[in-house]
Amino acid sequence: MQATAPRRFYRTAAAQKGESGWNVALDGKLLRSPGKLALDLPSRALAQAIAAEWDAQSEHVRPHSMPLMQLAATAIDRVRPERARIVPELAGYGATDLVCYRAAEPPVLVEREAQAWDALLDWLRRRYDVSLLTTSGIVAVAQPPATMEALTRVIDGHDDFALAALATLVHAAGSLVIGLAVMEGEITPEQAAHAAQLDELYQSERWGEDQEAIAHRVAQLADLVAARRFLDLLAQD
Repeated sequence: MQATAPRRFYRTAAAQKGESGWNVALDGKLLRSPGKLALDLPSRALAQAIAAEWDAQSEHVRPHSMPLMQLAATAIDRVRPERARIVPELAGYGATDLVCYRAAEPPVLVEREAQAWDALLDWLRRRYDVSLLTTSGIVAVAQPPATMEALTRVIDGHDDFALAALATLVHAAGSLVIGLAVMEGEITPEQAAHAAQLDELYQSERWGEDQEAIAHRVAQLADLVAARRFLDLLAQD
């Protein structure tokens, strides 16, 4: 049985400048992360957007309706203390990346994957000088150690807030390549969702739509859009 959401306990939510960045205040009291840490945010735009999420709550506070707050809290409570685990975990997606494992048949799906995924691998090569090997069917392929080391350096080069967004992109898409492409602005969240859903969409064409699958795709796109917006807000003043 789902727990009842807590009642809204504040009247106003506002962004304000703090000693270590920007903060969000509820009725003048500084908001903290779920882990009780200071919610110091790197940009005014992000603080304002998170304040707007809190201000938009009605009678009850529903955390899942505040994706920007969740991403900021993830950066502070989870990414910062767990970078040593998170960075190699994300790099691990590159070792078995979705875009590297291709269908052997039917020809129409093979062609769709080639069109969508080859372009992403070409971009990865141009952007990072990294080449991933591809395979088809059930045959596994081992990526070169130098490739995995390069991807790990790329991931580790991002700060905690950007890394939280990248983790969401990667987990949502099931692909490090797709996640990096959204992060770098090479593709939109909508294009990323389509690339990640190629196999599923093909099956729905053949056998019809499934409501659970549709709900999953909607949630997947929402995560991608939220992470991209989070990155955009980080880049603003």
